[in-house]
Amino acid sequence: MGMGDAKGRAVSGCRGVTAPAAVIVVILLSMVWLLRHEGRVWWCECRTSRVWIGDVWTSHCSQHLSDPYSLTHLSHGLIFFGLLWPLRRRVGLSWRFVIAVGVASGWEVLENSTFIIERYRTVTMSLDYLGDSVVNSAGDVLCCALGFWAAWRLGLWRTVAVFVASEALLLVLIRDNLTLNVVMLAWPIEAVRAWQAAGH
Repeated sequence: MGMGDAKGRAVSGCRGVTAPAAVIVVILLSMVWLLRHEGRVWWCECRTSRVWIGDVWTSHCSQHLSDPYSLTHLSHGLIFFGLLWPLRRRVGLSWRFVIAVGVASGWEVLENSTFIIERYRTVTMSLDYLGDSVVNSAGDVLCCALGFWAAWRLGLWRTVAVFVASEALLLVLIRDNLTLNVVMLAWPIEAVRAWQAAGH
């Protein structure tokens, strides 16, 4: 192989990474703009900046970089990798990652819409939920991205094990997890809501 061939492959490989990265930047900037347009604050209005908030019942939850619900967003990444796996022969890993980030970012915008916020406040344990800060939404997308890459590295059964362990841990710690979150948002069960509230 000549120097020209090697240089051509290097340029091609660079383009293969640059295009998805550029799309991800556009997606994230669009998410931030839309969240601000929806009235979301940059960070917690308490004027403190924390990396982690462990109490889901406090008004600080969903206002700082991460909280227990960050684990549910990591699970999003695990799930997205699995759902996109059948496309592997037609869509490269980088572009599947772009799709995962795009869906996660889209959910952050939808989750912070007035309709979904009111839905959370009405039918789930998140009675005082007022929406995420922009930084928290960015942290959620980052967790999804980490989950996607973790699934790629771990393989099927270890990914399933991580998902199950995460769901069990959250159930014990905060009486909530991704599964219950989806169930309560879509088909509220009063007995589950009462059990969750009893942990407050």
